[in-house]
Amino acid sequence: MTVPHPDEVEAHRPPAVVARRSARHSPWQGQAPVVAVVALGGGIGAAARYGASLLWPTQSGAFPWTTFWVNVVGCFVIGLFMVVIMDIWAAHRLVRPFFGTGVLGGFTTFSTYAIDIQRLVEDGHPRTALAYLAATLLAALTAVWLAATTARLALTGRRR
Repeated sequence: MTVPHPDEVEAHRPPAVVARRSARHSPWQGQAPVVAVVALGGGIGAAARYGASLLWPTQSGAFPWTTFWVNVVGCFVIGLFMVVIMDIWAAHRLVRPFFGTGVLGGFTTFSTYAIDIQRLVEDGHPRTALAYLAATLLAALTAVWLAATTARLALTGRRR
């Protein structure tokens, strides 16, 4: 059995049903502000990360400390931010997509992390690549856990 194309199904519906469905919100209606703030925040976060890479450049074959610390600091801030907006502050609906997804998503970088590992291996530094891979993962997860736990204890007096 094949599934009919949505246009074929819609063509067989009574005109009143089609009109009601058209009057409903499209999947993108109401999402434009969210997409806009994520894009704006992502640009800000990516620019901040780029600025960090200009201030503290990494030499070829060296441990990529700038990307490491960007990711660790970003994860720490994510841990704090999520506790604050979920447990403490009733934030506007666009704060989380702007700052959490946009700014912090643009600031932290899995793609640069992966490229750094690939370049280290290709340049003959597999031990540095492995150390970077493990250290970033461990430090980032520890940072988000530490920030969230500390924030909950300090701001709410409770643990999860």
